[in-house]
Amino acid sequence: MKIPAWPQADEKEAELISQVLASPHWGGFHPFVEEFERSFAAYCHSRHAVSAMNGTVTLELALELMGVGPADEVIVPAISFVSSASAISRVGAIPVFVDIDEDSFNLDPLRLAEALTPKTKAVMAVHFGGVMCQVDAIGQFCLDNDLLLLEDAAHAHGSEWDGKRAGSFGHAASFSFQNGKVLTAGEGGALVTSDDEFAEQARSLCNCGRKAGRSFYEHHRIGSNYRLSAFQAAVLICQLERLPAQICRRTTNARLLKRLLQDLPQLHWQREPLQQTANCQYLLTGRLQAGDARAMCARLQAQGIPCSPFYPHTLYQNPVYASGGCRVMPCPVAEARTRDSFWINQRALLAEPDVIPEIAQAMERELHQSPVL
Repeated sequence: MKIPAWPQADEKEAELISQVLASPHWGGFHPFVEEFERSFAAYCHSRHAVSAMNGTVTLELALELMGVGPADEVIVPAISFVSSASAISRVGAIPVFVDIDEDSFNLDPLRLAEALTPKTKAVMAVHFGGVMCQVDAIGQFCLDNDLLLLEDAAHAHGSEWDGKRAGSFGHAASFSFQNGKVLTAGEGGALVTSDDEFAEQARSLCNCGRKAGRSFYEHHRIGSNYRLSAFQAAVLICQLERLPAQICRRTTNARLLKRLLQDLPQLHWQREPLQQTANCQYLLTGRLQAGDARAMCARLQAQGIPCSPFYPHTLYQNPVYASGGCRVMPCPVAEARTRDSFWINQRALLAEPDVIPEIAQAMERELHQSPVL
């Protein structure tokens, strides 16, 4: 089956990388870094983007700058990559795991109030697979309870809510450019904000505590070196240019695949909110009403379709949290999704349109073997 590889690159990346090689600056002080930051901030409908070595670092950096620390609690969905929780722990705070919505796989805003305590400092809103969480309801909850809102937008480059891009709703947002993401440089991350002072502090912490325009050997706060390299910035400049066309293709193909499989009662796709006006389609996530999702994925993988079973457990069931260091609300939906769900990798949706019916036929064959409850 002709499914494209990922990441994708061409002579554009090679040309910019060659320019970096020919320059005296291969690190974070090359003009390409600033160029990418300006472009990415504008793309995210924000004033500032501060690049860094990865998205885990930018989550930790955001929490530190938001004043989250020991004795504080941060509400986080029970389903996400471990960095969403470990970043909270790394700044000394307590992750409070809350259940997800049954159909959207995102943080359920109806479960927030029951997790609230006097120690709650912030909510981390994760946009899973490109589908945006209920930013209106979650944002209002934060306003009503004097909480900070941090978006974990590692899956959501280019996703939109009523025409407004992911990353522009919270006090700050963290993006990842890890190898599998729809915008990638192999590794990398960015912290996005429209708060000028917040951005200035983030740049300083990423750059050894320096201040813009001051001496290279003058340090004003305890920072570290989290800088993105010029090579990564060169790649990201090119990747950002082709991202809109890739989102368009993935969206078209995702709609076609769903339409071809719409008559299968045991298959339920991740629900997009009505307010979602764009979805980057990082993952095409679904669940089975009945049947073995892991067995189905194994058979589809054998046919060349990049289909993976869902996370094997919730965040709080990881060994690192199984013995404590967190607070866990009842999460029956999250636990159910670890047993019945799967996702199709975004590169499958970059295939030529005539490949999508082949994927649909393969899935239909497998799903017809699954009983319907």
